[in-house]
Amino acid sequence: MKNQFLLCGGIGWCLEILWTGLHSLQKGESTLCGTSSIWMFPIYGLAFVIGPISQHLTRLPFFLRGTLYTAGIYFIEYTSGTLLRHFHACPWDYSNSRCHYKGLIRLDYAPLWFCTGLFYEKILNIGTNRESF
Repeated sequence: MKNQFLLCGGIGWCLEILWTGLHSLQKGESTLCGTSSIWMFPIYGLAFVIGPISQHLTRLPFFLRGTLYTAGIYFIEYTSGTLLRHFHACPWDYSNSRCHYKGLIRLDYAPLWFCTGLFYEKILNIGTNRESF
């Protein structure tokens, strides 16, 4: 479990740095500098729960599994963001985005979280006999 937590935290950090680096292009920054926060590692690490959960979802269509993962990711993002905001430590604020909820989640990121959840499922099931997709 510890190894999966560390794996998910590291993958999440890499994905976030890639995502924010690509977003810098929109700002006209050719350096492609990506950013993250130490707080994000344990938040992304929580994705390790997708492994055991996916054991119970193997017979469901990928669309339903992805939707369930998206809902779980939104729950973790909102809950952790609320907690971090209470301590003035939340590293993200989506208040300037069109489709946000309380500045803590972006509803337009649903396709991204859908794919990310299925990606984590695949990574966490490598080497097992469980099928996905």
